[in-house]
Amino acid sequence: MRQNRAMANTYLAVPFKDKDAAKALGARWDAAKRQWYAPIGLALTPFASWLSDAGAATVQTTALALVGDGADDAHAALVLQPRGVSLSQLLAGVVQAVGQAFRSPVWTMVEVVELRASGGHVFIGVSERDAQGSVLAKASAVIWQSTADTILPEFERATGAQLAPGIKLLVRARPVFKAQHGFSLEIDAIDPQYTLGDLEARKREIRALLRAEGIFDANRQLATPWDFSAVLVLAPAGGAGLGDFQAEANRLAEAGLCRFDYVFSRFQGEGAAAEMVAALQGAVAAWPHARQHPPDALVIIRGGGAVNDLAWLNDYALARAVCSFPVPVLSGIGHERDSTLIDEVAHIRFDTPSKVVAAIEQRIVTRAQETQANFSQVAVLAARRLKAAQAQAAALDAELRSLALRHIAQGRLDTRALHADIGLAALHGLRLGSQRARDTLQSVKDQALAQLAQAQSEIPACWTRIAVRTQGALRAASSANDAALALLASAGAQRIKDAATGARALMREIAGQGPEKTLRRGFAVVRGEDGRPLSRAAQLRDGARVEIQFQDGWIGATAGKLMGDSR
Repeated sequence: MRQNRAMANTYLAVPFKDKDAAKALGARWDAAKRQWYAPIGLALTPFASWLSDAGAATVQTTALALVGDGADDAHAALVLQPRGVSLSQLLAGVVQAVGQAFRSPVWTMVEVVELRASGGHVFIGVSERDAQGSVLAKASAVIWQSTADTILPEFERATGAQLAPGIKLLVRARPVFKAQHGFSLEIDAIDPQYTLGDLEARKREIRALLRAEGIFDANRQLATPWDFSAVLVLAPAGGAGLGDFQAEANRLAEAGLCRFDYVFSRFQGEGAAAEMVAALQGAVAAWPHARQHPPDALVIIRGGGAVNDLAWLNDYALARAVCSFPVPVLSGIGHERDSTLIDEVAHIRFDTPSKVVAAIEQRIVTRAQETQANFSQVAVLAARRLKAAQAQAAALDAELRSLALRHIAQGRLDTRALHADIGLAALHGLRLGSQRARDTLQSVKDQALAQLAQAQSEIPACWTRIAVRTQGALRAASSANDAALALLASAGAQRIKDAATGARALMREIAGQGPEKTLRRGFAVVRGEDGRPLSRAAQLRDGARVEIQFQDGWIGATAGKLMGDSR
Protein backbone atom coordinates (compact mmCIF):
# COMPACT_ATOMS: atom_id res chain seq x y z
CA MET A 1 0.00 0.00 0.00
CA ARG A 2 1.25 3.41 -0.86
CA GLN A 3 2.39 5.51 2.13
CA ASN A 4 0.47 8.79 2.36
CA ARG A 5 2.76 11.74 2.47
CA ALA A 6 2.31 14.37 5.15
CA MET A 7 0.12 17.16 3.96
CA ALA A 8 1.29 19.73 6.59
CA ASN A 9 4.34 21.92 7.30
CA THR A 10 7.20 20.25 9.14
CA TYR A 11 8.54 22.34 12.03
CA LEU A 12 12.27 22.35 12.71
CA ALA A 13 14.47 22.87 15.79
CA VAL A 14 16.92 25.34 14.19
CA PRO A 15 19.39 27.05 16.57
CA PHE A 16 20.00 30.72 15.98
CA LYS A 17 23.52 30.15 14.62
CA ASP A 18 22.11 27.88 11.86
CA LYS A 19 19.23 30.12 10.77
CA ASP A 20 21.02 31.26 7.62
CA ALA A 21 21.77 27.67 6.61
CA ALA A 22 18.14 26.60 7.14
CA LYS A 23 16.87 29.59 5.21
CA ALA A 24 19.23 28.75 2.33
CA LEU A 25 17.69 25.26 2.16
CA GLY A 26 14.18 26.73 1.79
CA ALA A 27 12.98 26.86 5.40
CA ARG A 28 10.48 29.55 6.35
CA TRP A 29 9.92 31.45 9.59
CA ASP A 30 6.57 31.15 11.43
CA ALA A 31 6.26 34.42 13.32
CA ALA A 32 3.26 33.24 15.32
CA LYS A 33 4.98 30.10 16.63
CA ARG A 34 8.43 31.73 16.39
CA GLN A 35 9.85 28.62 14.78
CA TRP A 36 11.34 27.60 11.44
CA TYR A 37 9.50 25.05 9.26
CA ALA A 38 9.87 23.14 5.98
CA PRO A 39 6.95 23.99 3.66
CA ILE A 40 4.67 21.28 2.23
CA GLY A 41 6.24 19.39 -0.68
CA LEU A 42 9.86 20.29 0.27
CA ALA A 43 12.18 17.29 0.74
CA LEU A 44 13.03 16.88 4.43
CA THR A 45 16.33 15.04 4.04
CA PRO A 46 18.51 18.22 4.11
CA PHE A 47 16.74 19.21 7.35
CA ALA A 48 17.37 15.92 9.13
CA SER A 49 19.69 17.43 11.76
CA TRP A 50 16.97 19.87 12.83
CA LEU A 51 14.03 17.40 12.88
CA SER A 52 12.60 15.88 16.05
CA ASP A 53 12.89 12.09 16.51
CA ALA A 54 9.31 11.60 15.20
CA GLY A 55 10.03 13.77 12.16
CA ALA A 56 13.22 11.87 11.40
CA ALA A 57 11.35 8.54 11.62
CA THR A 58 8.72 9.84 9.23
CA VAL A 59 11.40 10.79 6.70
CA GLN A 60 12.99 7.34 6.99
CA THR A 61 9.61 5.48 6.66
CA THR A 62 8.65 7.53 3.65
CA ALA A 63 11.94 6.70 1.96
CA LEU A 64 11.52 2.95 2.64
CA ALA A 65 7.93 2.92 1.42
CA LEU A 66 8.97 4.51 -1.82
CA VAL A 67 11.62 1.86 -2.31
CA GLY A 68 9.34 -1.05 -1.23
CA ASP A 69 6.31 -0.29 -3.52
CA GLY A 70 5.85 -1.81 -6.91
CA ALA A 71 6.93 -0.50 -10.25
CA ASP A 72 4.27 2.13 -10.25
CA ASP A 73 5.46 3.44 -6.94
CA ALA A 74 9.10 3.34 -8.15
CA HIS A 75 8.10 5.32 -11.21
CA ALA A 76 6.32 7.83 -9.00
CA ALA A 77 9.44 8.07 -6.85
CA LEU A 78 11.52 8.85 -9.91
CA VAL A 79 9.12 11.59 -10.87
CA LEU A 80 9.06 13.08 -7.36
CA GLN A 81 12.86 12.81 -6.94
CA PRO A 82 14.55 14.44 -9.92
CA ARG A 83 18.05 13.35 -10.90
CA GLY A 84 20.75 15.18 -8.87
CA VAL A 85 20.26 17.94 -6.20
CA SER A 86 19.75 21.66 -6.47
CA LEU A 87 22.65 24.04 -5.94
CA SER A 88 21.06 25.38 -2.78
CA GLN A 89 20.80 21.83 -1.41
CA LEU A 90 24.43 21.13 -2.30
CA LEU A 91 25.67 24.32 -0.68
CA ALA A 92 23.38 23.70 2.29
CA GLY A 93 25.30 20.48 2.83
CA VAL A 94 28.56 22.46 2.72
CA VAL A 95 27.09 24.94 5.20
CA GLN A 96 26.16 22.10 7.48
CA ALA A 97 29.54 20.39 7.09
CA VAL A 98 31.47 23.57 7.83
CA GLY A 99 29.18 24.34 10.77
CA GLN A 100 29.70 20.89 12.25
CA ALA A 101 33.49 20.93 11.66
CA PHE A 102 33.98 24.34 13.30
CA ARG A 103 31.40 24.65 16.04
CA SER A 104 33.77 26.87 18.01
CA PRO A 105 36.06 29.73 16.81
CA VAL A 106 39.76 29.00 16.23
CA TRP A 107 42.76 31.27 16.89
CA THR A 108 44.63 31.81 13.61
CA MET A 109 47.49 34.05 12.39
CA VAL A 110 46.76 36.27 9.39
CA GLU A 111 48.19 39.26 7.54
CA VAL A 112 45.82 42.00 6.43
CA VAL A 113 46.07 42.70 2.69
CA GLU A 114 42.99 44.86 2.22
CA LEU A 115 40.34 46.44 4.37
CA ARG A 116 37.05 48.33 3.98
CA ALA A 117 34.24 49.38 6.26
CA SER A 118 30.55 49.46 5.43
CA GLY A 119 27.60 50.13 7.72
CA GLY A 120 29.78 49.66 10.79
CA HIS A 121 30.96 46.23 9.60
CA VAL A 122 34.64 45.71 8.73
CA PHE A 123 35.44 43.53 5.72
CA ILE A 124 39.04 42.28 5.55
CA GLY A 125 41.11 40.41 3.03
CA VAL A 126 43.66 38.22 4.84
CA SER A 127 46.50 35.99 3.69
CA GLU A 128 49.50 33.94 4.77
CA ARG A 129 52.89 34.29 3.09
CA ASP A 130 56.10 32.30 3.25
CA ALA A 131 59.56 33.75 3.96
CA GLN A 132 59.95 34.71 0.27
CA GLY A 133 56.64 36.59 0.25
CA SER A 134 54.68 34.04 -1.80
CA VAL A 135 51.00 33.70 -0.86
CA LEU A 136 50.23 30.34 0.77
CA ALA A 137 46.59 31.00 1.57
CA LYS A 138 44.04 33.81 1.44
CA ALA A 139 40.46 34.35 2.50
CA SER A 140 37.82 36.97 3.24
CA ALA A 141 36.98 37.87 6.82
CA VAL A 142 34.43 40.08 8.51
CA ILE A 143 34.04 41.74 11.88
CA TRP A 144 30.37 42.50 12.45
CA GLN A 145 29.50 45.91 13.81
CA SER A 146 28.45 44.65 17.24
CA THR A 147 31.85 42.97 17.63
CA ALA A 148 33.91 45.67 15.92
CA ASP A 149 32.63 48.34 18.31
CA THR A 150 34.15 46.35 21.16
CA ILE A 151 37.33 44.67 19.97
CA LEU A 152 38.78 47.35 17.67
CA PRO A 153 38.99 50.15 20.29
CA GLU A 154 40.53 47.67 22.75
CA PHE A 155 43.09 46.60 20.13
CA GLU A 156 44.01 50.21 19.29
CA ARG A 157 44.38 51.14 22.97
CA ALA A 158 46.57 48.13 23.68
CA THR A 159 48.86 48.41 20.64
CA GLY A 160 48.56 51.98 19.41
CA ALA A 161 48.04 50.42 15.98
CA GLN A 162 45.09 50.50 13.60
CA LEU A 163 43.91 47.79 11.28
CA ALA A 164 45.53 48.47 7.91
CA PRO A 165 47.16 46.53 5.07
CA GLY A 166 50.46 45.01 6.10
CA ILE A 167 49.70 44.46 9.78
CA LYS A 168 49.89 40.93 11.20
CA LEU A 169 47.17 39.71 13.58
CA LEU A 170 46.28 36.76 15.76
CA VAL A 171 42.48 36.56 15.46
CA ARG A 172 39.81 34.26 16.84
CA ALA A 173 37.65 33.35 13.88
CA ARG A 174 34.94 30.84 12.98
CA PRO A 175 34.85 29.58 9.38
CA VAL A 176 31.39 30.18 7.89
CA PHE A 177 29.98 29.14 4.55
CA LYS A 178 26.82 30.79 3.21
CA ALA A 179 25.05 29.71 0.05
CA GLN A 180 24.56 33.27 -1.12
CA HIS A 181 28.01 34.68 -0.20
CA GLY A 182 30.44 31.76 -0.06
CA PHE A 183 33.22 31.14 2.47
CA SER A 184 34.44 33.70 5.01
CA LEU A 185 35.89 34.02 8.51
CA GLU A 186 33.83 35.70 11.22
CA ILE A 187 36.28 37.38 13.62
CA ASP A 188 35.18 37.94 17.21
CA ALA A 189 38.53 38.65 18.99
CA ILE A 190 42.05 39.98 18.28
CA ASP A 191 45.10 39.30 20.47
CA PRO A 192 47.04 42.61 20.70
CA GLN A 193 50.12 40.94 22.23
CA TYR A 194 50.76 39.00 19.02
CA THR A 195 50.82 42.18 16.93
CA LEU A 196 53.08 43.93 19.42
CA GLY A 197 55.34 40.89 19.53
CA ASP A 198 55.58 40.74 15.74
CA LEU A 199 56.52 44.42 15.51
CA GLU A 200 59.06 44.10 18.33
CA ALA A 201 60.52 40.89 16.90
CA ARG A 202 61.18 42.67 13.62
CA LYS A 203 62.95 45.48 15.49
CA ARG A 204 65.03 43.00 17.54
CA GLU A 205 66.18 41.24 14.38
CA ILE A 206 67.31 44.51 12.76
CA ARG A 207 69.08 45.62 15.96
CA ALA A 208 70.99 42.33 16.05
CA LEU A 209 72.10 42.74 12.42
CA LEU A 210 73.31 46.31 12.98
CA ARG A 211 75.20 45.35 16.14
CA ALA A 212 76.79 42.41 14.34
CA GLU A 213 78.07 44.85 11.70
CA GLY A 214 79.37 47.15 14.45
CA ILE A 215 77.48 50.24 13.23
CA PHE A 216 74.50 50.42 15.62
CA ASP A 217 76.09 53.31 17.60
CA ALA A 218 78.06 54.83 14.69
CA ASN A 219 75.96 57.96 14.24
CA ARG A 220 75.56 58.54 17.96
CA GLN A 221 79.37 58.57 18.33
CA LEU A 222 79.78 61.52 15.94
CA ALA A 223 80.58 64.89 17.49
CA THR A 224 77.51 67.01 18.22
CA PRO A 225 77.45 70.12 15.98
CA TRP A 226 78.96 73.15 17.75
CA ASP A 227 76.59 75.40 15.82
CA PHE A 228 74.06 75.12 13.00
CA SER A 229 74.53 77.04 9.74
CA ALA A 230 73.08 74.43 7.30
CA VAL A 231 70.63 71.57 7.93
CA LEU A 232 69.33 68.82 5.59
CA VAL A 233 65.69 67.84 6.27
CA LEU A 234 64.01 64.56 5.18
CA ALA A 235 60.22 64.61 5.55
CA PRO A 236 56.99 63.52 3.85
CA ALA A 237 55.74 66.30 1.56
CA GLY A 238 52.84 68.25 2.99
CA GLY A 239 52.90 66.52 6.38
CA ALA A 240 51.63 68.23 9.52
CA GLY A 241 54.97 67.65 11.26
CA LEU A 242 56.78 69.38 8.38
CA GLY A 243 54.48 72.39 8.73
CA ASP A 244 55.24 72.70 12.45
CA PHE A 245 58.96 72.43 11.73
CA GLN A 246 58.98 75.00 8.92
CA ALA A 247 57.07 77.56 10.99
CA GLU A 248 60.25 78.10 13.04
CA ALA A 249 62.83 77.03 10.47
CA ASN A 250 61.69 79.66 7.94
CA ARG A 251 62.16 82.37 10.55
CA LEU A 252 65.76 81.27 11.17
CA ALA A 253 66.42 81.06 7.43
CA GLU A 254 64.97 84.53 6.75
CA ALA A 255 67.21 85.95 9.46
CA GLY A 256 70.24 84.43 7.70
CA LEU A 257 71.10 82.32 10.74
CA CYS A 258 70.69 78.85 9.22
CA ARG A 259 70.01 77.31 5.77
CA PHE A 260 67.49 74.45 5.50
CA ASP A 261 67.57 72.11 2.46
CA TYR A 262 64.59 69.76 2.07
CA VAL A 263 64.26 66.34 0.43
CA PHE A 264 60.89 64.60 0.41
CA SER A 265 59.81 60.96 0.50
CA ARG A 266 56.92 58.73 1.51
CA PHE A 267 57.19 57.50 5.11
CA GLN A 268 54.70 54.61 5.01
CA GLY A 269 53.50 51.96 2.60
CA GLU A 270 55.30 49.40 0.47
CA GLY A 271 58.64 50.79 -0.81
CA ALA A 272 58.61 53.83 1.50
CA ALA A 273 61.86 52.86 3.27
CA ALA A 274 63.68 52.27 -0.04
CA GLU A 275 62.46 55.66 -1.30
CA MET A 276 63.81 57.35 1.85
CA VAL A 277 67.22 55.65 1.44
CA ALA A 278 67.38 56.75 -2.21
CA ALA A 279 66.56 60.34 -1.21
CA LEU A 280 69.37 60.39 1.35
CA GLN A 281 71.88 58.84 -1.07
CA GLY A 282 70.98 61.43 -3.71
CA ALA A 283 71.49 64.27 -1.23
CA VAL A 284 74.92 62.97 -0.17
CA ALA A 285 75.99 62.46 -3.80
CA ALA A 286 75.17 66.11 -4.56
CA TRP A 287 77.40 67.55 -1.82
CA PRO A 288 80.70 67.54 -3.77
CA HIS A 289 79.04 69.48 -6.60
CA ALA A 290 77.22 72.01 -4.41
CA ARG A 291 78.77 75.42 -3.96
CA GLN A 292 77.25 75.73 -0.51
CA HIS A 293 78.62 74.39 2.75
CA PRO A 294 77.58 70.75 3.49
CA PRO A 295 74.95 70.43 6.23
CA ASP A 296 75.89 70.29 9.89
CA ALA A 297 73.17 67.69 10.55
CA LEU A 298 70.38 65.62 8.98
CA VAL A 299 66.87 66.03 10.41
CA ILE A 300 64.29 63.24 9.86
CA ILE A 301 60.76 64.30 10.84
CA ARG A 302 57.13 63.29 10.43
CA GLY A 303 53.92 63.79 12.40
CA GLY A 304 52.38 61.21 14.69
CA GLY A 305 50.49 58.15 13.56
CA ALA A 306 49.44 54.65 14.45
CA VAL A 307 52.08 52.11 15.44
CA ASN A 308 51.66 50.24 12.18
CA ASP A 309 52.02 53.50 10.20
CA LEU A 310 55.36 54.09 11.90
CA ALA A 311 56.32 50.41 11.56
CA TRP A 312 57.34 51.05 7.93
CA LEU A 313 60.31 52.97 9.37
CA ASN A 314 61.59 49.84 11.15
CA ASP A 315 63.50 48.78 8.05
CA TYR A 316 67.03 47.34 8.00
CA ALA A 317 68.27 49.27 4.94
CA LEU A 318 66.87 52.56 6.29
CA ALA A 319 68.31 52.04 9.77
CA ARG A 320 71.69 51.14 8.26
CA ALA A 321 71.65 54.32 6.14
CA VAL A 322 71.00 56.40 9.27
CA CYS A 323 73.78 54.62 11.21
CA SER A 324 76.28 55.26 8.39
CA PHE A 325 75.21 58.83 7.59
CA PRO A 326 78.29 61.12 7.58
CA VAL A 327 76.76 63.88 9.74
CA PRO A 328 74.75 63.65 12.98
CA VAL A 329 71.08 62.66 12.51
CA LEU A 330 68.37 64.36 14.59
CA SER A 331 65.05 62.47 14.62
CA GLY A 332 61.65 63.94 15.44
CA ILE A 333 59.11 61.29 14.55
CA GLY A 334 55.54 61.21 15.86
CA HIS A 335 54.77 62.00 19.48
CA GLU A 336 56.37 61.26 22.85
CA ARG A 337 54.99 57.72 22.99
CA ASP A 338 56.20 56.81 19.48
CA SER A 339 59.53 55.04 18.97
CA THR A 340 61.16 53.63 15.84
CA LEU A 341 64.55 52.17 14.97
CA ILE A 342 65.47 55.53 13.42
CA ASP A 343 65.06 57.08 16.89
CA GLU A 344 67.27 54.37 18.41
CA VAL A 345 70.21 54.80 16.00
CA ALA A 346 69.97 58.58 15.49
CA HIS A 347 72.55 60.90 17.09
CA ILE A 348 69.84 62.67 19.11
CA ARG A 349 66.16 61.67 19.35
CA PHE A 350 63.44 64.29 19.92
CA ASP A 351 59.76 63.64 20.67
CA THR A 352 58.30 65.86 17.92
CA PRO A 353 59.42 67.87 14.85
CA SER A 354 58.78 71.10 16.78
CA LYS A 355 61.26 70.08 19.47
CA VAL A 356 63.95 69.40 16.84
CA VAL A 357 63.81 72.92 15.39
CA ALA A 358 63.51 74.37 18.92
CA ALA A 359 66.80 72.66 19.86
CA ILE A 360 68.47 73.97 16.69
CA GLU A 361 67.23 77.49 17.44
CA GLN A 362 68.41 77.28 21.05
CA ARG A 363 71.90 76.17 19.95
CA ILE A 364 72.10 79.12 17.50
CA VAL A 365 70.92 81.56 20.20
CA THR A 366 73.41 80.14 22.70
CA ARG A 367 76.31 80.53 20.29
CA ALA A 368 75.21 84.08 19.41
CA GLN A 369 75.05 85.00 23.08
CA GLU A 370 78.49 83.47 23.66
CA THR A 371 79.85 85.37 20.66
CA GLN A 372 78.34 88.61 21.89
CA ALA A 373 79.77 88.02 25.36
CA ASN A 374 83.19 87.21 23.87
CA PHE A 375 83.07 90.33 21.72
CA SER A 376 82.20 92.43 24.77
CA GLN A 377 85.04 90.82 26.68
CA VAL A 378 87.45 91.46 23.80
CA ALA A 379 86.30 95.07 23.63
CA VAL A 380 86.82 95.51 27.40
CA LEU A 381 90.26 93.86 27.24
CA ALA A 382 91.22 95.95 24.21
CA ALA A 383 90.16 99.15 25.97
CA ARG A 384 92.06 98.06 29.05
CA ARG A 385 95.15 97.23 27.00
CA LEU A 386 94.86 100.54 25.15
CA LYS A 387 94.56 102.46 28.38
CA ALA A 388 97.52 100.57 29.88
CA ALA A 389 99.56 101.14 26.71
CA GLN A 390 98.71 104.83 26.77
CA ALA A 391 99.73 105.05 30.42
CA GLN A 392 102.92 103.11 29.67
CA ALA A 393 103.70 105.37 26.70
CA ALA A 394 103.11 108.46 28.86
CA ALA A 395 105.34 107.03 31.59
CA LEU A 396 108.07 106.18 29.07
CA ASP A 397 107.79 109.65 27.57
CA ALA A 398 108.04 111.27 30.99
CA GLU A 399 110.95 108.99 31.89
CA LEU A 400 112.73 109.82 28.62
CA ARG A 401 112.18 113.52 29.13
CA SER A 402 113.40 113.32 32.71
CA LEU A 403 116.40 111.23 31.67
CA ALA A 404 117.25 113.61 28.84
CA LEU A 405 116.99 116.62 31.17
CA ARG A 406 119.21 114.87 33.71
CA HIS A 407 121.78 114.05 31.01
CA ILE A 408 121.71 117.61 29.74
CA ALA A 409 122.06 119.00 33.25
CA GLN A 410 124.87 116.55 33.98
CA GLY A 411 126.53 117.50 30.70
CA ARG A 412 126.35 121.12 31.63
CA LEU A 413 127.85 120.36 35.03
CA ASP A 414 130.55 118.25 33.43
CA THR A 415 131.27 121.00 30.91
CA ARG A 416 131.58 123.63 33.66
CA ALA A 417 133.86 121.31 35.60
CA LEU A 418 136.01 120.74 32.50
CA HIS A 419 136.13 124.47 31.87
CA ALA A 420 137.19 125.04 35.46
CA ASP A 421 139.81 122.30 35.27
CA ILE A 422 141.15 123.69 31.99
CA GLY A 423 141.32 127.18 33.50
CA LEU A 424 143.10 125.93 36.58
CA ALA A 425 145.47 123.85 34.45
CA ALA A 426 146.17 126.86 32.26
CA LEU A 427 146.78 129.10 35.29
CA HIS A 428 148.94 126.41 36.83
CA GLY A 429 150.87 126.11 33.60
CA LEU A 430 151.31 129.87 33.42
CA ARG A 431 152.49 130.00 36.98
CA LEU A 432 154.81 127.07 36.42
CA GLY A 433 156.14 128.62 33.21
CA SER A 434 156.62 131.95 34.90
CA GLN A 435 158.43 130.30 37.76
CA ARG A 436 160.66 128.38 35.41
CA ALA A 437 161.27 131.53 33.42
CA ARG A 438 162.36 133.37 36.52
CA ASP A 439 164.51 130.46 37.58
CA THR A 440 166.05 130.26 34.14
CA LEU A 441 166.57 134.01 34.09
CA GLN A 442 168.21 133.90 37.43
CA SER A 443 170.41 131.01 36.32
CA VAL A 444 171.39 132.90 33.23
CA LYS A 445 172.20 136.00 35.24
CA ASP A 446 174.27 133.88 37.57
CA GLN A 447 176.20 132.06 34.89
CA ALA A 448 177.66 134.95 33.15
CA LEU A 449 176.97 138.42 32.23
CA ALA A 450 178.70 137.65 29.02
CA GLN A 451 175.96 135.59 27.87
CA LEU A 452 173.43 138.35 28.59
CA ALA A 453 173.01 139.25 24.98
CA GLN A 454 172.49 135.64 24.08
CA ALA A 455 170.14 135.16 27.05
CA GLN A 456 168.21 138.23 26.03
CA SER A 457 167.75 136.76 22.56
CA GLU A 458 166.61 133.43 24.01
CA ILE A 459 164.07 134.93 26.42
CA PRO A 460 161.56 135.98 23.68
CA ALA A 461 161.86 132.53 22.09
CA CYS A 462 161.14 130.93 25.44
CA TRP A 463 158.13 133.14 25.90
CA THR A 464 156.96 132.19 22.42
CA ARG A 465 157.26 128.47 23.21
CA ILE A 466 155.38 128.98 26.46
CA ALA A 467 152.59 130.82 24.63
CA VAL A 468 152.38 128.13 21.93
CA ARG A 469 152.33 125.38 24.57
CA THR A 470 149.62 127.21 26.51
CA GLN A 471 147.47 127.73 23.40
CA GLY A 472 147.80 124.00 22.54
CA ALA A 473 146.62 123.04 26.02
CA LEU A 474 143.64 125.40 25.70
CA ARG A 475 142.69 123.97 22.31
CA ALA A 476 142.89 120.37 23.62
CA ALA A 477 140.69 121.26 26.56
CA SER A 478 138.09 122.93 24.27
CA SER A 479 138.01 119.86 21.90
CA ALA A 480 137.49 117.51 24.80
CA ASN A 481 134.66 119.69 26.07
CA ASP A 482 132.99 119.74 22.59
CA ALA A 483 133.31 115.94 22.23
CA ALA A 484 131.71 115.37 25.62
CA LEU A 485 128.81 117.68 24.72
CA ALA A 486 128.30 115.89 21.33
CA LEU A 487 128.33 112.46 23.04
CA LEU A 488 125.73 113.60 25.55
CA ALA A 489 123.51 115.07 22.82
CA SER A 490 123.77 111.89 20.64
CA ALA A 491 122.93 109.61 23.57
CA GLY A 492 119.91 111.74 24.50
CA ALA A 493 118.65 111.84 20.90
CA GLN A 494 119.01 108.03 20.55
CA ARG A 495 117.06 107.43 23.77
CA ILE A 496 114.30 109.74 22.56
CA LYS A 497 114.24 107.99 19.13
CA ASP A 498 114.04 104.52 20.75
CA ALA A 499 111.20 105.69 23.00
CA ALA A 500 109.27 107.07 20.01
CA THR A 501 109.76 103.80 18.06
CA GLY A 502 108.47 101.75 21.03
CA ALA A 503 105.48 104.05 21.44
CA ARG A 504 104.56 103.75 17.75
CA ALA A 505 104.82 99.90 17.95
CA LEU A 506 102.56 99.87 20.97
CA MET A 507 100.06 102.12 19.20
CA ARG A 508 100.07 99.79 16.17
CA GLU A 509 99.45 96.76 18.41
CA ILE A 510 96.62 98.60 20.18
CA ALA A 511 95.10 99.68 16.87
CA GLY A 512 95.29 96.07 15.59
CA GLN A 513 93.09 94.95 18.50
CA GLY A 514 90.33 97.44 17.68
CA PRO A 515 86.76 96.86 16.43
CA GLU A 516 87.74 96.92 12.72
CA LYS A 517 89.64 93.67 12.99
CA THR A 518 86.74 92.06 14.86
CA LEU A 519 84.29 93.27 12.18
CA ARG A 520 86.42 91.65 9.46
CA ARG A 521 85.98 88.29 11.22
CA GLY A 522 82.20 88.40 10.64
CA PHE A 523 80.98 90.08 13.83
CA ALA A 524 78.87 93.21 14.10
CA VAL A 525 78.70 96.12 16.57
CA VAL A 526 75.28 97.22 17.79
CA ARG A 527 75.07 100.84 18.91
CA GLY A 528 72.24 102.54 20.73
CA GLU A 529 70.51 105.81 19.92
CA ASP A 530 73.38 107.69 21.64
CA GLY A 531 75.95 105.93 19.40
CA ARG A 532 77.55 103.92 22.20
CA PRO A 533 78.14 100.16 21.72
CA LEU A 534 75.63 97.82 23.38
CA SER A 535 76.79 94.59 24.99
CA ARG A 536 73.57 93.33 26.60
CA ALA A 537 70.00 92.84 25.38
CA ALA A 538 68.72 94.40 28.61
CA GLN A 539 70.05 97.79 27.44
CA LEU A 540 67.36 97.87 24.73
CA ARG A 541 63.66 98.51 24.99
CA ASP A 542 61.06 97.33 22.47
CA GLY A 543 60.87 99.69 19.50
CA ALA A 544 64.20 101.37 20.23
CA ARG A 545 66.24 102.41 17.20
CA VAL A 546 69.68 100.88 16.90
CA GLU A 547 72.54 101.04 14.41
CA ILE A 548 74.40 97.88 13.42
CA GLN A 549 77.95 98.31 12.17
CA PHE A 550 79.30 95.72 9.73
CA GLN A 551 82.66 95.59 7.98
CA ASP A 552 81.31 97.37 4.93
CA GLY A 553 78.88 99.87 6.45
CA TRP A 554 75.99 100.67 8.78
CA ILE A 555 72.28 99.78 8.84
CA GLY A 556 69.43 100.98 11.03
CA ALA A 557 67.07 98.62 12.86
CA THR A 558 64.28 98.54 15.42
CA ALA A 559 64.66 96.32 18.50
CA GLY A 560 61.99 93.69 19.09
CA LYS A 561 61.17 91.32 21.96
CA LEU A 562 63.90 88.65 22.29
CA MET A 563 63.19 84.89 22.63
CA GLY A 564 63.32 83.87 26.28
CA ASP A 565 62.82 87.49 27.45
CA SER A 566 60.60 87.48 30.55
CA ARG A 567 59.55 91.12 30.15
